[in-house]
Amino acid sequence: MIAFQNLQKSYVVDGRAITALHPLDLQIQAGEVFGIIGHSGAGKSTLIRLINRLEEPSGGRVLIEGEDATALDADGLRALRRRIGMIFQHFNLLSARTVAGNVAFPLELAGTPQAEIDARVAELLRTVGLEAHAAKYPAQLSGGQKQRVGIARALATRPQILLCDEATSALDPQTTASVLSLLGKINRELGLTIVLITHEMDVIRRVCDRVAVLDAGHLVEMGPVTDVFLHPQHPTTRRFVSESEHVDEGEQLQSYAAVGGRIMRLTFLGNDTYEPLLGRIARETGVDYNILSGRIDRIKDTPYGQLTVALVGGDQNAAQAAFVAAGVHVEELRR
Repeated sequence: MIAFQNLQKSYVVDGRAITALHPLDLQIQAGEVFGIIGHSGAGKSTLIRLINRLEEPSGGRVLIEGEDATALDADGLRALRRRIGMIFQHFNLLSARTVAGNVAFPLELAGTPQAEIDARVAELLRTVGLEAHAAKYPAQLSGGQKQRVGIARALATRPQILLCDEATSALDPQTTASVLSLLGKINRELGLTIVLITHEMDVIRRVCDRVAVLDAGHLVEMGPVTDVFLHPQHPTTRRFVSESEHVDEGEQLQSYAAVGGRIMRLTFLGNDTYEPLLGRIARETGVDYNILSGRIDRIKDTPYGQLTVALVGGDQNAAQAAFVAAGVHVEELRR
């Protein structure tokens, strides 16, 4: 659906070139929810705004379904933007318009007949659960309701792509969860390609299929969320995961210094998460185990478990081989 080819962006500030994005290549598949994560200044907002040319690239190309978006003239760019919806961190609603009026606005700009506008607005308000609030004004809405209006407005022209620019960072955790659930529903039911930028790994975990990690304008890691979240390779990615789990990996490892035994991190994915493997393998190999830390949760629709255990006695090599044979990812932290 979207391909970045040697894409880069620089700004000139006080006569000096500042690089916001170093050359990168990546592809976003049709129908997936693709996350882009990075700290402030990493270049993620710049990257997403290059898709619909709210920012102009300094080099490289953006291809939308094979069409070079960077080569479009004004008419072509207007047509492209009708295929791309966008929702924002601070909602950007028109305060003098009602909820229905805000959703109708892009359709009015496109010259859509009023009867079609009325039907489309009613349909979208049902989709986002705001049909009872059509006549209200933005000042009368909660933050979550405002963001739902923004989502409905972004969907008005039936886009193929939905861009989410920090769409949940101004919301409380409960409202964030409901908005992410709505985005997941829209992705499943409408088949939209969603590109979502955030600085929170928990947002990525809840809704995304794949993720790209940016650091100081560089693409440092990319892959399925299950791989990147559970087995982060780059220090920046590991920091994001640690922040989302509210643990410091270095301090955690130090705390194990007084613990005896061979320390391993076991990662279970899918239905294996709920299998009683630990007990069975302990009985078969004669090892005892001490669970030092762990979590069981979901990455989008996939259950996972991750346990750090200390193995004592018995045949520890056989235990490790049994875990691997059962499809468990084993990372040895200390022999």
